[in-house]
Amino acid sequence: MTSSWRWGSFSSRGGTDTSHELHDILYQYALQNAVKYGDLPHKGTVIAKVIGIHPELRPRAREIADLVGPILAEVASLSAEERVSRLQERYPELVEELHTTREHTRDLPPLPSAERGVVMRFAPNPSGPLHIGHARAAVLNDAYVRRYGGRYILRIEDTDPKRVDPEAYTTVREDLEWLGLDIHEVVFQSDRLDIYYRAGEDLINRGGAYVCTCESERFRELKLARKACPCRPLSIEDNLERWHGMLEGSYVEGEVSVRVKTDLDDPDPAIRDFPAFRIVASPPHPRVDAAVFPLMNFSVAVDDHLLGVTHVIRGKDHIANTERQKYIFEYFGWPMPVYRHYGRMSIEGVVLSTSQMRAGIREGTYTGWDDIRLGTLRAIARRGIKPEAVKKAMLDIGIGETDISFSWDNLYARNRDLVDRIANRYFFVSDPVRLVVKGAASKVSHPLLHPSNPGRGTRTLHFEQTVDVPRVELTGTSFLRLKDLFNIRIAGPNEAEHAGDSLNEARAQRAPIIQWLPAGEQLPCILHTQEGDLLGVCEPAVAGELENVVQFERVGFARIDRSSDGRIEAYFAHR
Repeated sequence: MTSSWRWGSFSSRGGTDTSHELHDILYQYALQNAVKYGDLPHKGTVIAKVIGIHPELRPRAREIADLVGPILAEVASLSAEERVSRLQERYPELVEELHTTREHTRDLPPLPSAERGVVMRFAPNPSGPLHIGHARAAVLNDAYVRRYGGRYILRIEDTDPKRVDPEAYTTVREDLEWLGLDIHEVVFQSDRLDIYYRAGEDLINRGGAYVCTCESERFRELKLARKACPCRPLSIEDNLERWHGMLEGSYVEGEVSVRVKTDLDDPDPAIRDFPAFRIVASPPHPRVDAAVFPLMNFSVAVDDHLLGVTHVIRGKDHIANTERQKYIFEYFGWPMPVYRHYGRMSIEGVVLSTSQMRAGIREGTYTGWDDIRLGTLRAIARRGIKPEAVKKAMLDIGIGETDISFSWDNLYARNRDLVDRIANRYFFVSDPVRLVVKGAASKVSHPLLHPSNPGRGTRTLHFEQTVDVPRVELTGTSFLRLKDLFNIRIAGPNEAEHAGDSLNEARAQRAPIIQWLPAGEQLPCILHTQEGDLLGVCEPAVAGELENVVQFERVGFARIDRSSDGRIEAYFAHR
């Protein structure tokens, strides 16, 4: 038995004598989930959860699948009040969890030589807004600075004019402010060109670099053959003359570069005599009038030393860069920071490439950097995902060296912990079908604003003969229960008959419990999702939830983005 399973225990005996135990485990999970989140989990979610906690049940997956459907129908037949009451009655140990959030975050491993404080840096290129992949390094560095004390530097690495988007100088800082990181100092590399020039000349004087005028393809051939290019043996005086010519404009782009002398027999060809400076004449840099720029490995090494960076946390894709930068530290006799390289994090389901995003925006495929099909932090925020959820999800991932796939489910779970307690509940009916309900008297319904917090109050919906219901709910069934109202039986394309008020009868017939809206009490609503837009109607009170996250019952959490001209526009977050 796995001790972390909190919804009962399971015997390892197997066989029909354990069917009751299995039913109880599934029921506990479905009931608690429905009470906590105001909606039922997906059938697949229940199956995956149970088998994930109890892998010994995998051979019984078919039996589990057969049990889940009726169990979910049983829970669905209960009102919100009945679900809470049944959970309190049968499983009181689970009730306390409804009002708590998951505060546990996987502990980050200690950093060596950090007892007296640290100086960390987050160093993005201003090519566009930050995306979810950037958040990992940004959050981990912030966590260690908070843990040990010290300084957190935001270093804008903008020494490649071809990759600079002027608007990103603002958007990057706004994204970090949204994340709530404690930045102590902001540094722009484009302000430090004179520092890099002095360091570059110093490196040439030390014999650690040379100015190369070889054609790029010829140099590549020599490098792969582990041979020195003709420029490498030149004297320091000749190299300095070429260097000054670069700074004075005697060369054009692509004609010359400064290279760091390394081991030509290094097994990694990318480390052999790597470039440190080059000329970039076009496009012009938006902040400085210059044509000679350092490449990343040179400027990063110089800055990490001069800014006093003590620890560097970055991905395994930078291991070769660490080896390159080591040469620069050694030539100058500087102590190196402590490096930690974490595993790659693959992220599926959204577009992350800045060039692809920019092209899509330009072509009209995406509405902007905050289009919810993108993986930018702006897009995530627009969906109603909180920065604290992003930070907790990144801390859950940590700095392990194993390659992983980013779990959107984990991010959504973290966000659900935050928004579930504050999100009011409302009805949203997509693709509505209008039904005239015969034989039903006028009635006022008072659904709870929050199922586990009755003190928050209720909504008021007036039934007067006609209701709008989701079209999809009318497929494959004729007996339904309108949530918090009464039962109906479908009698025609736009007709229904009142089928009594008995919740027990709805339960007995396993009737779907569906959301609905009175014909005269609704606003047009568009719900934007990553898969496409859902057109429908929602409760008028939703107009008062502008920029808040609500839960559309039986649909999911959504952020209300706009309310104008009697219309609501919302963005789907997750279930």
